[in-house]
Amino acid sequence: MTAGSSGTAYEQTVRDALRLAANGPARGVNPQVGCVILDADGTVIAEGWHRGAGTAHAEVDALSKLAPGAARGATAVVTLEPCNHTGRTGPCAVALIEAGVARVVYAVDDPGVASSGGATRLREAGIDVIPGVLRDEAEAFLGDWLTSARLGRAVVTVKWASSLDGRAAADDGTSQWITGAAARADVHRRRAGHDAILVGTGTVLADDPSLTARDADGRLLAHQPVPVIVGDRDIPTDAAVLRHPREAIVHRGHDLQALLAELLRSGIRSVFVEGGPTVASAFIRDGLADTLLVYLAPVILGGSRLAIGDVGVPGIGDAIRLRTTAVEQLGDDLLVIATPERPTTDQNTASNENPVTTKNGQH
Repeated sequence: MTAGSSGTAYEQTVRDALRLAANGPARGVNPQVGCVILDADGTVIAEGWHRGAGTAHAEVDALSKLAPGAARGATAVVTLEPCNHTGRTGPCAVALIEAGVARVVYAVDDPGVASSGGATRLREAGIDVIPGVLRDEAEAFLGDWLTSARLGRAVVTVKWASSLDGRAAADDGTSQWITGAAARADVHRRRAGHDAILVGTGTVLADDPSLTARDADGRLLAHQPVPVIVGDRDIPTDAAVLRHPREAIVHRGHDLQALLAELLRSGIRSVFVEGGPTVASAFIRDGLADTLLVYLAPVILGGSRLAIGDVGVPGIGDAIRLRTTAVEQLGDDLLVIATPERPTTDQNTASNENPVTTKNGQH
């Protein structure tokens, strides 16, 4: 591979770096990053990945496995643009420059305000930089981390279950169970896939949920989301959620954007919203719902217990348009997965006034 090599020549190595990245922790505020270092002949001489907050970044981890001077003239292939920021660790761009690498290949630009710019710094040092190799694959791999870093807040999944006519409960308030066992098992699996689960105080007072993730036999799954409760009303001291394996976060007030930014700063980057119509509608109305999970049961309930309330749509021209990404059959029920359509420049995108803290500020 010569100095004029195109990104295509490094696609397999980027895939190898993504495989390495998967060894790192999948949850929390830091991304999974992998690095492969090749000598001038294209032979792998070192590999590394990020093992979590406070540990060496993937590039530094790989370089640490080489003797001094062994990386001179080499190519570093990384899944994420090398950082240009001093946090708990130093800038990876500087480490690569000091190691004497000749070329850096990476898949995705670092979205952080403070941590981006590594590619520019490398070029200014005379290093050949090839960005965007297998960008789509790497963006899919980074998933929620990349979205949360770009938005400056935790990523939100809003879930509800309803009858075909859009009711979350019968008129007498009963709602167990609208959906069947397969749908309920799917919900618990998805709970376990998120860092936090959020409901309003109204749901806690009405249903006394445990907010745990369980298997079909009621046993706790390995990962439990942190329970987050939003609202102004007091929670009973004997509420089931207070016996959750993780300590509950109680948020007073209604500034959901601020809450999500604070959750991200605390290491929570994905939130599963499973509150009632008031909370679900508020996230949708504020433009904070990134994914919708709607479980539809083949029943008709009628009455006034709607699954969703006011979402700020005064007329048909103001309708919130959705893109359906999947429809799954779960027993007799249907799961519709959709994402709201947003303009290219999202109103919630982080800016210099509200800087994103990415991997570099958290290590």
